[in-house]
Formats: sequence, structure tokens, C-alpha cells
Amino acid sequence: MARLGVGIGWRPEIADAVERLPGLDWVEVVAENVCPGHLPEALERLRERGTRIVPHGVSLGLGGAERPDPAKLAALGERAVALGAPLVTEHIAFVRTASPALEAGHLLPVPRTRDALDVLCENVRIAQDALPVPLALENIAALFSWPGEELTEGQFLTELVERTGVRLLIDVANLHTNRVNRGEDPAAVLDAIPLEALAYVHVAGGVERDGVWHDTHAHPVPPVVLDLLAQLRARVDPPGVLLERDDDFPAEAELAGELAAIREVVTTGTAAAPAAAPRLRENKAGAVTDSVRARVGVGQAALLSALVAGTPVPEGFDRARIRTQARALAAKRADVVARLAPELPGILGGPAPYRTAFLAYAKGRPMTAGYRRDALDFAEHLLVQDLPADPAARRRLTAWWRERAGARPPRRVVRWARALTGRAA
Repeated sequence: MARLGVGIGWRPEIADAVERLPGLDWVEVVAENVCPGHLPEALERLRERGTRIVPHGVSLGLGGAERPDPAKLAALGERAVALGAPLVTEHIAFVRTASPALEAGHLLPVPRTRDALDVLCENVRIAQDALPVPLALENIAALFSWPGEELTEGQFLTELVERTGVRLLIDVANLHTNRVNRGEDPAAVLDAIPLEALAYVHVAGGVERDGVWHDTHAHPVPPVVLDLLAQLRARVDPPGVLLERDDDFPAEAELAGELAAIREVVTTGTAAAPAAAPRLRENKAGAVTDSVRARVGVGQAALLSALVAGTPVPEGFDRARIRTQARALAAKRADVVARLAPELPGILGGPAPYRTAFLAYAKGRPMTAGYRRDALDFAEHLLVQDLPADPAARRRLTAWWRERAGARPPRRVVRWARALTGRAA
């Protein structure tokens, strides 16, 4: 297992600060945010000075009912090679459904059932065969639980490791999130899982609102999460620990202070002797049948449709929690689209009018092809309604849309845009 040390999630907003952080051993990058042939200069400088870089994927959806997308696997492997990475990481989650075609734009929990585990294990083996370096999977944070689960978190993760040999990325902040939101005992999870399969650890901040813990990655790491890191450290010496921060970036000194606090826990803890590598057991279930994938897919589609398309909440789910998750997904869509297309809030008169318009659009129009397509669909939605009301803003939005819509944009908007251009002339 690669010894990584203490690191931080690399983000463009803090690239300069990351280069100056004392004692930094490694960084993790969101795989989908880097291009192998055009790495940011700051990342290139880190590579040149020997800082290890690990790509962290967010879009494979290995817990989904469909088999992994070969193109996405190839892209993740390409980034691992370009970065000279010792491993790649992803999540135990689903992010989309094929029928209907819906995108969550977020990591959603898989049901801890035998069917879902069979599907996940086969998808992981497909990914392992395609990737040029070892794969590690992260436990995710969740606002809700699935009804009718057959396994605990510890049992689910243990069997996943035994059947595939995949490594684990344990996020202790997610353990705390699931303690608050789902009543799960972090110590029981740590006691049950094969920590000898540990690749590294995530540490992050969040905030509690109305009894729900939101894993924001935009707040300082709270003492309760550092305590969970200490509990893990008492059980095993982790090969690596990484601080995640994705938004509301603090001053450089605050980042350095958080890393120092993490390093203190890691270096002063007392861990048990390293355990032997996890033993693989034969998977007697064989290939997953199409009927098993179909059953998993039906449940995931019903849930995702309730979250992003306003369909009824499936039986057995906590309706209040599903509504909370749906609002969070819509808000995240608005935020991400605004970051990818910062011109839109300006065209629409500022952040508040933009957000109001986007949330009204998102209520009945689920995302089907990622955030960049979502930005174009939002603009199209406004234009076909003769919005924004201000003619100058509408012309600006038309020009913005036409520059980005590609060679064959939707026909109805082409007609509309030509008519508007004619009226403007």
C-alpha cells in the first residue's frame, strides 16, 4: 500500500496556497476537472517537486444498475497515467439511471441489499480490469436510508472487499454525517470493516441544520470529526490522510492550521500492529443476471425520479428526508451551473434573480446530460418563454446560448433566435 502521508484536496482556487503549505506530502484532484494533456501549471510544479497526485473520480456511478461506461473508465485511467498516480479513487454510489435517463449531479447511496452488492461487485471488477492502477472506493455521506436493507454498512463494505480485493477510502466526516442522519454508529463500522484494505482517509467539515448534518466541505473540520480520525488511528496506521475543502476557502493560515491538527492526530495516535492483507473469497454468485440489474435499476430510477423530477416518493422512504435531499440537489444544480456559466447570473440581473429563475426551471426539468448541458437547457427554457423580460438581456442571453449550443441546436430555439435577431435588427 502506497504511503501517502498528510495531504489536501487540490482546487484551482487555492492552488497558490497549496504550493506554499509546509510539510505537504500529496494532493488529490477531482479527476473530471483535469485534462491529461493540459494540466494546470500549479499541478505540474507539484509533480516536478515530487508531490504525489491522486485522481478522485465522481462520475463513474459504480453502484448504479448499469455496467460502467468504458469511456469514463478510460478517461479515469488516462488521468492516472498522466499524473503518475499510485492509485485512483471513486465512490460507492449511484449518480444516474438509464431508464429513464436521469442525472443526479450528486453521489446517492446504494441500497445495502444482496442484489445491489452483487451489481456493485461486478461493476468494481469491470473497473479494476480496465484501470492501469489499483482502485479504492469511498463510503459516502447520505441524508436518508433505503427501506428493506439486508446488510449493515460494515457487512456491506467487508463483503465488497472480500469479493473484489478493492481498497477502501474511509471518509470519517461521512461516518459522522451518517451517525447524525441515519443513526449509524461510526465505531461499529470501524470495528467491522477490514482496515488492512485502507488506502487513505478523508477529513472534512460540515454543518448541522434542523437535525440534519450537511457534508458541505465548506466549513472547518469540527472536533467530532477529528475524534473519529483519532478512533481510526487507534485501530490502524492510515497510509494517508487528506483534508477536503471545496468551497468558501479560508485563509492560507487556516488551511495550514487544519492540516497541522490532522497531522497531530496521525502522529500522536497509537495504532495496532498492521494486519495481513484481506483474504479474497470466491464469488460463487457468478455473473450478475440482467434481471438482478433490472430490479436494482427500477428501485434507483423510482428514487431518483422522486428527487429530481417531482414524482411520488417510493414506499418506505422518509418523505421529509427525500424532500430535503431534493431541495439540496436543486440548490447544488443552481450553484454548479452558476460556476460553470458565470455569465448567466449577470445576464439575469444578479445572483438572486438567477437563483429564483433556475430553481423554477429545475422543479420540472431533471438533468439528463450533465451540468454543462443543463446550463444550455436552462437558457433555452428562458428563451422559448421570451425571458428575460428586458430585451437587451434577452439579446445577451441569445448570443450566449448561440455561441455554446453547437452546430445543431434544437430547431425550435433556432427559429426563435433567428426571429429575435430579425426583430433586433
